[in-house]
Amino acid sequence: MVTMRRAASIFFALAMALTASYLAIGYFNTDGLQWLDLVRVVLLALSTAWLAWGAVLALNGLFSLRRGRVPRMRGPITVKTAVVVPVYNEDPVKSFSHVAAMVRSIGRTSFASQFDFAIVSDTTDPRIAAKEEFWFVRLKEEVGHICSIYYRRRPSNPGKKAGNIADFIKTSGALYDHLIILDADSLMEGSTMVEMVRRMEADPQLGLLQTLPKVVRARSFFGRAIQFSASYYSPIYAQGVALLQGTEGPFWGHNAITRTRAFAQSCGLPQLPGKPPFGGHILSHDYVEAALLARNGWKVRIDPDLRGSFEEGPDNVVDYAKRDRRWCQGNLQHGRIVSAPGLKGWSRFVFIQGIMAYVAAPLWALFLAASIAAPAMMVVPDYFPVPGLPVFPKVETANALALLTGVVGLLLGPKLLILIDGMITGRNRRFGGSFRAFVSVLIEIVCTSILAPIMMLFQTRAVIEILAGADGGWPAANREAGRVSLGEAWAASWWIVVVGLITIGAAYRLAPEYLLFVLLVAGPQVAAPLVISGTSYVSSALGRSALGLFATPEEMAPTPVMREQQNVLARWRAEKADSAVSSVAEKIVEPNDSAEVGTSR
Repeated sequence: MVTMRRAASIFFALAMALTASYLAIGYFNTDGLQWLDLVRVVLLALSTAWLAWGAVLALNGLFSLRRGRVPRMRGPITVKTAVVVPVYNEDPVKSFSHVAAMVRSIGRTSFASQFDFAIVSDTTDPRIAAKEEFWFVRLKEEVGHICSIYYRRRPSNPGKKAGNIADFIKTSGALYDHLIILDADSLMEGSTMVEMVRRMEADPQLGLLQTLPKVVRARSFFGRAIQFSASYYSPIYAQGVALLQGTEGPFWGHNAITRTRAFAQSCGLPQLPGKPPFGGHILSHDYVEAALLARNGWKVRIDPDLRGSFEEGPDNVVDYAKRDRRWCQGNLQHGRIVSAPGLKGWSRFVFIQGIMAYVAAPLWALFLAASIAAPAMMVVPDYFPVPGLPVFPKVETANALALLTGVVGLLLGPKLLILIDGMITGRNRRFGGSFRAFVSVLIEIVCTSILAPIMMLFQTRAVIEILAGADGGWPAANREAGRVSLGEAWAASWWIVVVGLITIGAAYRLAPEYLLFVLLVAGPQVAAPLVISGTSYVSSALGRSALGLFATPEEMAPTPVMREQQNVLARWRAEKADSAVSSVAEKIVEPNDSAEVGTSR
């Protein structure tokens, strides 16, 4: 069944690409096909195939029969699980408040003694390391009686996060049957952790089980748009991913549980020969680890029905682009891994998908550039006998409209179908009702349409930098970044403004008949600083208006662990323990010394 779904889905994407190519050839053929037309057809076919693949994931999720209850072990839990929380140069008050809330949540189950929490630090800043030590002591004082909590900091951080997890497995993994791997901003209900263990125990061949983390605590317009998308659209897309990937599913690096023995046997990552960006440590390690588990015969599965799994996301375009730059480099690295021996065919296909996710941006940019340049390099009929809209020959009009309708349909169709599905199934009630969901979807589509040309250039620049040999490294995440000022937005995007102006000027000079359509892309680019700054506006009132813009179930009815985390964070920050932390910081060791606190394993 999975093989048939995969074949049908790939056929759909290829059929859409061929249809777009046929329509484009008919459109370009009026004055005779020339070499630049063929270039445009190829670029359009590749881009359309990628759009169609995104659409087919949603279609699989929408039109599939909902999977029944998955196998789960019943009775008492006797296995031992470590909840591993990697941190890296982040505010420990924030990240440790997540741990405190999860410990209390697991304490409300009957199995707290079967779970240990391990904070594994790769922090390189000595002042932040000192704060981590201070707040770890405070964390132990508050919740250490519920279950065991450990902290260790590596003296150096080879392999980044993957190396951090590997180090924990080498030193302490033998003590645990399972590992729940989180991020510093992850949050998970204790009952969800228990359920994950039950599902792992029910299937001895299950090597890794991935949850679908929902984005929470977004404060800006940009962040809330992402939060709404993750809550409203992502469950449908994830269901499509689950059906297509079957037991060779994804691993997204966090909010997942793995069988320790399977991970230890399968997921030792090599250091790629050569220098970064294509050599060195594997940045997007999660896809590789999933492929290695599948290669060794272990099942890798995603269960989108698991609730109570959360994460936080960037609240502005600048921080989102910084994170995206690292993901881009990691995914392009997979070009050196896709031919590794023994991998499943689907795992190789997943690597290609990940590469295409970033190559798609420069492909669209090249298609736009070729379309602007084409009229200047070819003899074309006069489609503007009078000022105003173009007057195409009949065949060109039909082909152009069909092509435009198809592209727009692939972009917007899945979202509208998800909205209709929500009306039919009643799912929209969890988002404030169908009217509020409709308004949120509509505004999210407008927001995405404005941001897409800006993100296209960020991703295009990232691909060019990586191909030119520039290493982006692994920057620390700023998980509570505030509003981006207009000056900061200009500093980050002035080059996008320049590209947008050049694009408009080139269209005006070389292809004035396309100027109106070019403005839909280049206009947001020229306004990039205003868009970046404006969408980063932080307001607690967002989402509480009469329309309930971007309302999500997690926001309207926070779960117990979400409320607990906010209470702990507010209380800790109100205590103003800076003086105590400063006294610890004065005694800080050198940055390359090891800090071991509360580590007994």
